Amino acid sequence: MEEYIVNILKGSVLTMEVALGSLAVAVVLGLLGATAKLAQSKPLNWLAGIYSTVIRGIPDLVLMLLIFYGGQILLNKGLELVGYEEYIEINPFLAGVLTIGFIYGAYMTETFRGAIMAIPKGQMEAGYAFGMSKSRVFFHITVPQMIRLALPSFTNNWLVLIKATALVSILGLPDMTMLAKQAASAARDVTPLAPMLFFLFTGAIYLAITTVSLIVLKQLDKRYSMGVRRGEF
Repeated sequence: MEEYIVNILKGSVLTMEVALGSLAVAVVLGLLGATAKLAQSKPLNWLAGIYSTVIRGIPDLVLMLLIFYGGQILLNKGLELVGYEEYIEINPFLAGVLTIGFIYGAYMTETFRGAIMAIPKGQMEAGYAFGMSKSRVFFHITVPQMIRLALPSFTNNWLVLIKATALVSILGLPDMTMLAKQAASAARDVTPLAPMLFFLFTGAIYLAITTVSLIVLKQLDKRYSMGVRRGEF
C-alpha cells in the first residue's frame, strides 16, 4: 500500500507540471485573445470571438481527444504531402499542456477582456498626455489594474484548470489520477476498500493544492486591492 501511495505522490508532481505549463499557455493566449477582441480590427475581433465561443462551448474531454488524436493525424497527413513519410507521434505531456492551455486560454480571454474594459479610459489618456508610450501605459497603468480586476475570475479559472489536469490520464500520462486508478485495480484483491482509499487520497491532494492556491491568490488580491479598498471606506 505504501508503494502505491508514494507513486501517487510522484504523480502529483507531474500533475502540477501540467497545470503550471497549461496556465502559462492559457495566460499568453488569454492576453492575445483579449487584445484581439479589443482591437479596432474587425477580422481580429471575429477570430477572437470564434475562439472564445467555440472552445467554451465544447466539453474539455472532447477537445482533448480531438486535438491529441485529430491533431496527430492532420500533422502526419500534412507531412506526407510534402514528402515526409515517417510517422510522428505527439508527446503526450506537450499535447496535454497545449490542449488544456488552449482550452483555458478562451476563458482567460474573457477574464482579461473584462478587466481591461473595467479600467477607466481616462487613466490611459492621462498617461498619453504625460508623454508615455503605448507600451509604458500598458505595463505601468493597464497591467497593474488589470491584475487586480482579473484576479477573482483568474482564481476560478485556475482552480478549474487544476482539476482538468486529470484528463491527461486518457493520453497515457502517469499523473496521480492514472496512478490512483492503477493502484486501485492492483490492490483490489488485497482489500475491497482499495479503490475508495486511493481515490480519496488523490482527492485530498487536489484539495490541498486548491486550498494553497486560494491562500496565495487571496494574499495577492489583498496586495493589489489595498489602496482601492482603503479608498472605498
